[in-house]
Parts: sequence; C-alpha cells; structure tokens
Amino acid sequence: MVLSRGWALFLAGVGIWTWVIWPRFAIAIWKDPRSWATGTVGEFPATGFLWIHALLIAASLVIGTTVGVLGVRGWRAARRRQLPGADQAS
Repeated sequence: MVLSRGWALFLAGVGIWTWVIWPRFAIAIWKDPRSWATGTVGEFPATGFLWIHALLIAASLVIGTTVGVLGVRGWRAARRRQLPGADQAS
C-alpha cells in the first residue's frame, strides 16, 4: 500500500493529538472524587469509574501511538520515493 504524504501527516498528527489530550484527561479522572470509594482523591480503593477510564485511556494511547508511528513511517517512505534515483513504485 502506498500512503500519500498528506495522509501520513494526518496520521502523525492524530498520534500527537492523542498524547496531548489523553494524559490531561487522565489527570482529570484521577482528581475526580467519583474515582475513589471514600471520595478523597488518591485514597484507595479506587472505583470502577477510575479503572474503566484508565483502561480506555491506556487503549487510546496505544492506538494513537500506533497510528502516529504508521504516519511517521509513511511520511519517511514517501520522502524516499521522491528522492532522485529512488526506485519508483508502479
């Protein structure tokens, strides 16, 4: 599959966006009293609210990282295709 530079840039941007947004959301979830059985932030045990959101955040970071890496690899491959003397894909 040949990925255009525009789509490669988009995928890399999605990866960056993921790392900008989700850690901030993780902090908000951590500070939410609903995350803690006692209602006091950081005082265990944690509730299902925290664990479910932690799972969603972790999955989103893994997916976003994967998409971002694919975008960077696509961008680099597109650059190699444009270099003089590089083999042209048919």
